[in-house]
Amino acid sequence: MKCVALNALFLQPNAMEGYGNYVHEIFKRLVKQHPETQFIYVFDRPYDASFITADNILPLVVNPKARHALSFKYWYDVKVPLALKKYAPQVWVQPYGFASLTSKIPQLLVVHDLAFKHYPDFIPKHHLYYYRFYTPKFLKKAAKVITVSEFSKADIVQHYPYAAAKTSVIYNAAKPGFQPLSFDEKQQVKAQYAEGCEYFLFVGGIHPRKNLMNLLKAFTIFKRWQKSNMKLIVVGRLAWDYEAVMNKIETYKHRNDVVVMNYVSDEVLQALMASAYALVYPSFFEGFGVPVIEAMQSETPVICSNAGSLPEIAGDAALMAAPDNVEALAQQMILMYKDEIKRSQLIAAGKQRAAQFNWDSSAQQFWEAMVNIAAK
Repeated sequence: MKCVALNALFLQPNAMEGYGNYVHEIFKRLVKQHPETQFIYVFDRPYDASFITADNILPLVVNPKARHALSFKYWYDVKVPLALKKYAPQVWVQPYGFASLTSKIPQLLVVHDLAFKHYPDFIPKHHLYYYRFYTPKFLKKAAKVITVSEFSKADIVQHYPYAAAKTSVIYNAAKPGFQPLSFDEKQQVKAQYAEGCEYFLFVGGIHPRKNLMNLLKAFTIFKRWQKSNMKLIVVGRLAWDYEAVMNKIETYKHRNDVVVMNYVSDEVLQALMASAYALVYPSFFEGFGVPVIEAMQSETPVICSNAGSLPEIAGDAALMAAPDNVEALAQQMILMYKDEIKRSQLIAAGKQRAAQFNWDSSAQQFWEAMVNIAAK
C-alpha cells in the first residue's frame, strides 16, 4: 500500500482521551512497521511535532479549524478532499465517527459507541442533532467500519442493519506505561497526592455520563460504614455540563477527602493508577472503558458498572454494580475494603484479563483492514 490518509484532528498534546489514544497507539506502530507507505496526517491547526514519529509521515494542515457542525461539513466534504487530491491515498482513516460524504477516497470509519442513542440528555443538543442525522449517512458511505467491542458492534448492527457486513471489532488496550509499582513507590505517590492515605481512584471526563455524582453518594455510604481515612481522587478534564458535579463536590460532606486533579500527564496518571486501592468506574455507558484495562495492567483491582461494554471488557475480573444503584456500588466499595483475599484475587484475575488486550495485535488487525479496502 503506497499511501494512507489519517484524520488527525484528535492528536493534540496534553488533551487526548479515548479517541486520540486509539489513533496514536495504532498508527505509531504502523508507520514504523510499514516504511514503504506514506502516511498523511491531516490536521486542522498547527500540530505538535511529537506526533510525527517517522520519516514516512507527512503532516498536512487544512484550515479552517473543524470544531462545530458547519465547519465539520466544510472541512470533511470540501477542504480535505481537495487537499488530498494530489496525494491519491488508497484509504482515508476516519477514527472519530465522522466521515466525508463527498470524497471518492475509500474511507475506514471508526465508531467507538452509540452513546447518543442511549443517553441523549448527556450530549449537547447541537452535537446530538449532528449524530442523529449524519451517523447513518457516514455508515453507508464508509467502505469499512471498525468498532472497539462486541457490545458496540451489536449496537451498531441493531440500529443500522445495513452496516452489519462491513463492521468488525478491533479492541483498545492499555499503554505499556501502566505497570505495577513497588510498595515504596506507592507510598511516595500516596504521600504526594493523598496525604499518605489509601484512595479510590476515578478516571474520566467530568460530565454526567461518567456518573461521578452517584460515586460521591456511594462514597458517603462507604464513609458512614467504614470509619477510615480513605480518600477519593478524581482525575478527568472538565467536560460538557460539568458545573453541577463540581458544585456538588464543593459542598460535599466529605470534601476534605476528595482530591480533584482534572487533566494530568500520562506519567502522573500511571503512578496514580498503580498506587490506588481500587479504580471505581461507574459509567452509565462505554464503548470500551480503557481505564478498566489500565488499572488491571497496573495490578489495581476494579469496581465498575455492569452497563454497556464493561461486562465484556472486565469479564470476571472486577466487582460490578448497576450504575444507578448507589447502595450496590457502595457495598462493592465496602467489600473491596474489607476483604483482602477477594481484593488479591481480583488483582490476579485483572492481570490475566489485561494481557488479552494488546496494541500490537490491534495495529496488525487495523493494517489488514486497510489493505483489504485498498485491494478492492
